[in-house]
Amino acid sequence: MQGKIGLEEHFAIPETLQDSAGFLADESWTELSARLVDIQERRLREMDDNGMEMMILSLNAPAIQAIPNRAKAIEMAKRANDFLAEQVALRPNRFQGFAALPMQDPDAATQELERCMKDFGFRGALVNGFSQTDTPENVVYYDAPQYEGFWAKAEQLDAPFYLHPRNPISSWAQIYDGHPWLMGPTWAFAQETAVHALRLMASGLFDRHPGLKIVLGHLGEGLPYNMWRVDHRNGWVKAPKSYPAKKPLADYFQQNFWLTTSGNFRTQTLIDAMLEIGADRILFSTDWPFENVDHACEWFDATSISEADRLKIGRTNAVDLFKLNV
Repeated sequence: MQGKIGLEEHFAIPETLQDSAGFLADESWTELSARLVDIQERRLREMDDNGMEMMILSLNAPAIQAIPNRAKAIEMAKRANDFLAEQVALRPNRFQGFAALPMQDPDAATQELERCMKDFGFRGALVNGFSQTDTPENVVYYDAPQYEGFWAKAEQLDAPFYLHPRNPISSWAQIYDGHPWLMGPTWAFAQETAVHALRLMASGLFDRHPGLKIVLGHLGEGLPYNMWRVDHRNGWVKAPKSYPAKKPLADYFQQNFWLTTSGNFRTQTLIDAMLEIGADRILFSTDWPFENVDHACEWFDATSISEADRLKIGRTNAVDLFKLNV
């Protein structure tokens, strides 16, 4: 398929490059680091060779979210966003941007989102999970009350919010002790992000702000296959609901969430997600540079779905969600 659009496609600036070290074997670092810092050369060749018209670019992980000092987080987010705006301006028909946000300071994050949307024409934000705030051990999730103003502004701006994974901090990761292979994309990324997403659903956030649009990668971090159980476990017990949300959580998942194929190139999993959330809410992505563009594109171009759904997922859903001028 020609004209595909991807939206979990990462880059690094020198100050955040080392944040991506350790996710792959040491002998892969030379290749991975070169992929991360390149935007206008090899990345474009990979896109051209595989029928990708556009990437919406985002900063690598955890980057801003792992900077406990609020002032430094704000400064680094602005620096990354300024750099990304310059890169997008070189080829706006091939690249667009997601804002990196200093969620350690909700007011600053709100201002930075608005600046990036209005001044740069960014298409929303990508945030790498929870933020470490003030100290490395103080972890903050975005269902917390101090983010109410941020979410109100995101809804007003109609700014999609991509909730991207990161690993849990080491003091919260005892279940992985002795099994480092379970960290990162193997398992910990999905578990961490799925819990964060469920917290947002249960908090009542989408009752207060029904226009919010949340994007999850990797075909939903396992959630499509568990939403029925989330809402119906122990169905014979008539227990009071223990969270503020007014609706079953699956309702919010189907109404306020979009999923991407980033880093999860399996047809059975795609079809399951389509059955749960609908083809109108799934979008193609590759997860470059951590996954290969050709692996993603060759799978997607051949996967056994209808051509109408292939066009939606590969292109038009992204055009509609992000208001792309293509």
